[in-house]
Amino acid sequence: MKLQIELDGENRRVEMTQAGERPIWTIDGQRLEADATEVSPGVYSILINGKSFEVRMEHSGSELRAATGGREFRIVIPDEREWHRNRGSAVEAEGRQQVLAPMPGKIVRVLMKTGDAVRAGQGLLVVEAMKMQNEIRAPKSGTIDRLSVVEGQTVNAGEVVAIVS
Repeated sequence: MKLQIELDGENRRVEMTQAGERPIWTIDGQRLEADATEVSPGVYSILINGKSFEVRMEHSGSELRAATGGREFRIVIPDEREWHRNRGSAVEAEGRQQVLAPMPGKIVRVLMKTGDAVRAGQGLLVVEAMKMQNEIRAPKSGTIDRLSVVEGQTVNAGEVVAIVS
């Protein structure tokens, strides 16, 4: 996924690729390994090149505000609708991809099985959280190598539910 953002008034080019279990981020040509987990609403635990940060995120109009370590950053994504549309599945990931549960909940439907061929964006499972059902979609076209869940099972946010290669 490639994206242009504005960070505190400066334009940045951000690219995310998947290599193994963790995403690889490149910001203005500088590579870094980063992983994030939402630990509570709007609060993320972020690991960047082995260093841990707690970041509070909130929407403020058309921008995001990120606060960490006593500093606040203003982030503007020029076409936020495009970003939201692409971050889930419209941009096809490369290589073997782990599909993670986006939130804690209960698996109410398994739409595919191991060995099935899938298209990028195709539904794999349905998770119910807070009385709402959310479809988890394939990040890329390929084959389902493994489904790690069954209907009725509860999952935690960030738990691997499937692998697509």
